[in-house]
Amino acid sequence: MRTSIRAMTLLVLLLCFPMIPSHGHAEGLAKEQVLTIAFDAGDAKTFDPHRAASTVDRSTVDSMFNGLVRYPPGRQVGFEPDLAESWEVSKDGKTWTFHLRKGVYFHPFPGFPEGYELTSEDVVYSLQRAANPEHSAYAGEYEGVQVKAVDPYTLQIQIAKPISETLFLAKFANYAGGFIVSKKALETKGEDWFKTHPVGTGPFRFENYEPQQKTVLARHDKYFRGKPILEKVVIRYMPNVSSREFGLRTGELQIIEGLNEAKWIEKVATFPDVKVQTFGPCEVQMLHFNMTKKPFDDIRVRKAFCYAVSRAEVAAFMGESLAEPIYSGALAPPAPGALTKQEAEEAGVVYEDNVEMAKKLLAEAGYPNGFETEVIISELATSYRKPMVALQAQVKKAGINMKKLKVVDHSSFHGLIRDDASPLVYYACWRPNVDVFLTRFFHSDSTVVSGKKPDTNFSHYGTVDADGDGTIDTIDQLIEQARWELDAQKQADLWRKAQIQLLSDVSHLPVIRLKYAFPMKSYVDLGHPLEYSWQTYSPQITEKTRILAH
Repeated sequence: MRTSIRAMTLLVLLLCFPMIPSHGHAEGLAKEQVLTIAFDAGDAKTFDPHRAASTVDRSTVDSMFNGLVRYPPGRQVGFEPDLAESWEVSKDGKTWTFHLRKGVYFHPFPGFPEGYELTSEDVVYSLQRAANPEHSAYAGEYEGVQVKAVDPYTLQIQIAKPISETLFLAKFANYAGGFIVSKKALETKGEDWFKTHPVGTGPFRFENYEPQQKTVLARHDKYFRGKPILEKVVIRYMPNVSSREFGLRTGELQIIEGLNEAKWIEKVATFPDVKVQTFGPCEVQMLHFNMTKKPFDDIRVRKAFCYAVSRAEVAAFMGESLAEPIYSGALAPPAPGALTKQEAEEAGVVYEDNVEMAKKLLAEAGYPNGFETEVIISELATSYRKPMVALQAQVKKAGINMKKLKVVDHSSFHGLIRDDASPLVYYACWRPNVDVFLTRFFHSDSTVVSGKKPDTNFSHYGTVDADGDGTIDTIDQLIEQARWELDAQKQADLWRKAQIQLLSDVSHLPVIRLKYAFPMKSYVDLGHPLEYSWQTYSPQITEKTRILAH
């Protein structure tokens, strides 16, 4: 009798409380854990993390490599341990000591079928390689940096002059030159082999590459954060958006790179089992005035142009779910030192949405009937051509006639603007912090053509009299003072001061921030919130990413 009661009790429990799936996730997992993501790209360029620059290449290497520290997946706040489990800095701020995790293994590769354990020797080799311009596109970030191994799990990084933790850790995070590569793979197989057969420590390892078709990554069973849930990640190269849409509809693709167009996003959001969430850190779009070319050498003309523009209208034209107005080019909340709209208004450097004021300033500058100008612009629609068309229509109301937008292919555009060929440069980008933004766009050394290190200072700020008082205007000293400031609050204040000066002198017009869109199937669980994606500009695939039962 007792046995019978027990059996009935067990039966009731089983009926009321179904068995939890063996993986431990109550909602259940799909039988096949293979995720396919398609990018707007014809092919990959490189899998070398110290060279990767495009969205698809960055996204691919991010899944295969780690840094000493990392940006928390999906978020934009601070750093957390990655390959290093802890670190400390000397009292003089010049020596940083990192303590590596034990039991971190590189992916298997020919000659090392089980991989091998990461040591400080690999980290030293990687950072020295990142500092070598022959092997790295980010060598400039590591000038004056010296690295040495103390023991197999400890290394020291020495810098000539102390900098804040914000700027220092960014150099060694899971982004660009901060990725750690396998010394043994590079030394035994060579640089050319490594470009298409990368070896890292990340949650996924390289398995196969088919040019112009796909790259397949397989689960790294020895990943130090735990065995990934996904078995494989398939990265497809599909430049045709209709093909990507069709694949998402049918379920052949689980994530696709989308168009940054509101109407397109609205359409895709109606597809069965599809979710769309826009995310940052966002592409900053701004207009640079070439202050060496008339009539933009006159601050009144530049200010008139700004007054003729409505940022809100440009954002609405691009799509409110994607774009938002900005009042400083370095605005990337919650990035330290970013200038908010309120701060810009309090400083009196917001000029917008006042056509009558624009006409008045043009008349004072000697252009009562306005003027004509030509502008070179990239063929890329959402990042360049489309917002520029919106600006063209707005400023025409004030008498500024950009009668012809000279549309060129994107590669030619970058060459022409660096040759100083356009009086106005509309530029879209993301930069990791305010120091990089100010240095590359407004330090005199970065002035196109004539600078000591020509880069993207299209306005020639730091080499011209911007406000018309007879002296050269520059923020070089503020940039450098902020770079070496160790107090985080004082550093941020210096960055804000520099930005206010730039806006006061009307060197550029911040316009909008444009978010990213990667529609995905509703049964894809990234394993982290999708708010920001610092490194990849696409949804990060981690060891926690999974495909739910559907």
